[in-house]
Amino acid sequence: MAPSLLDTFRVLASFSPERISLRGAPWDAYTDWAVAQGLAPLAAYNLEYRLGGAGAPEWVRDRLLSVYQGSLNDNVMKLVNFKRAIGALEGRRVVVLGAASFAEALFPHVAFRPVPDLDLLVARMDLNPLAAFLAEAEFKPVSRSARTRVLSDGRTQITLHGGFLGAGFETEEKGVLERAMPMRALGPSVYRLTAEDAVLSVVLGQAQGGYSVPYIEFVDLRELLLGAPSTQGAYSHPLNVELTQKLAAAWRIERALYTSTRIVAGLFPNAQTIADRLTPKLRPATRGLLDSLVVAPLASLGRMREIRGAERLRRLLSGGRSASTS
Repeated sequence: MAPSLLDTFRVLASFSPERISLRGAPWDAYTDWAVAQGLAPLAAYNLEYRLGGAGAPEWVRDRLLSVYQGSLNDNVMKLVNFKRAIGALEGRRVVVLGAASFAEALFPHVAFRPVPDLDLLVARMDLNPLAAFLAEAEFKPVSRSARTRVLSDGRTQITLHGGFLGAGFETEEKGVLERAMPMRALGPSVYRLTAEDAVLSVVLGQAQGGYSVPYIEFVDLRELLLGAPSTQGAYSHPLNVELTQKLAAAWRIERALYTSTRIVAGLFPNAQTIADRLTPKLRPATRGLLDSLVVAPLASLGRMREIRGAERLRRLLSGGRSASTS
């Protein structure tokens, strides 16, 4: 039997793929989808260097490999450029969020995880001073809101977040900043989230986005749950399940944690055990709603069902917050 889209995804999103043939896989459907989902660089590496092509057509390998090469160059340019801009800053706490933090801490090669833009978390009082500091490195203002500043040098966009949990969560956000771990490779003032905070920041972002997020984010979450076994970095240790659940309750995102962990468990069987341990206990009616509307479609590479009140569902998942509050 020819591999399905889900089979192909699982093999090519693995850091240690089983050497099998993917001849007859649905390449027309997979290739464009993988590029859009941020999965192409990892898939290209697996096909070329782990699986000996695995029976994939030449045009597929060429397309994916070109994205891999572009991702490598783009990521290195962005991270080096950011280091030059931020490296001299001392005595501050600037926390790198998402892709820019995960690319080298979760993934065996920095090219595997595309870094579209940079997101930085700072204390709200530091928004304007940091924006002014980055302006000296040619990062000019693009837009601003009460809690964000967006800057760009024409190649890289940086979004400064003065918190991401919203009003009423000031104590929790202070704890996030205090717990952050040094990321010294980028400068003395640069930090990254702890594993537990990183899990929940990914979960909250997915919920705020209504789970219309690239599937590379589920690979991020898989590796955070597993303890980044393929690297020897900041996240290469067992996740503190009890602390993660406690923080999820404090952030009021237990529904989102349930949804994201069930999606990861469905997509990646090797993550099911830790996902099961982490999954919060919800009322049966709530579980049934989330399973049918969100988990089951996304875990089978389908589309989340749009229903009346979909925005209300998104707000329930993210603790009553919309993306605009972050």
